[in-house]
Amino acid sequence: MSLKDILIRDTKTMSISTPDLVSDFSRFYILTILSEGPQHGYKIISTFKKRIGKELSPSLVYPFLKQLEKKGLATHKLKPVGNKKKKVFRLTAQGQQLCKQLFTRFSQLVAVAIESSLTACAHCGCKIFEGGHKEDVDGKQMTFCCIHCAKSYSQCNQP
Repeated sequence: MSLKDILIRDTKTMSISTPDLVSDFSRFYILTILSEGPQHGYKIISTFKKRIGKELSPSLVYPFLKQLEKKGLATHKLKPVGNKKKKVFRLTAQGQQLCKQLFTRFSQLVAVAIESSLTACAHCGCKIFEGGHKEDVDGKQMTFCCIHCAKSYSQCNQP
């Protein structure tokens, strides 16, 4: 399933039509990189490779940046980078709002996807993504979010 399939326009919460703009995870991640601050195209490509471990084609990045500009979601300024002047792109207020909406929507999707694999702390009930602190309590192994919850649980449940 593509991001385009997932990010269907919700007229109540999304003011910008996302399916045409963000049709895959590469574009979504370009927006993520831009949301961190102004970037030039090569920096976006190198950051993507460093974080994701995959090549990102300039033929995807630069047309997408132009599309963001055309829709008023990003602007660029020519700035010196080394010996050259490069287009440094930044999100506009509208682009930042789009990212906020996308990130909220994506976090909700991720939460639904991983909910069943989360463990709850035996003491405070918070969700534990991975690991946790395990202790035997009365012959039963229990999982806690931290050692402090384990100690607190033991103190509260002493005979």
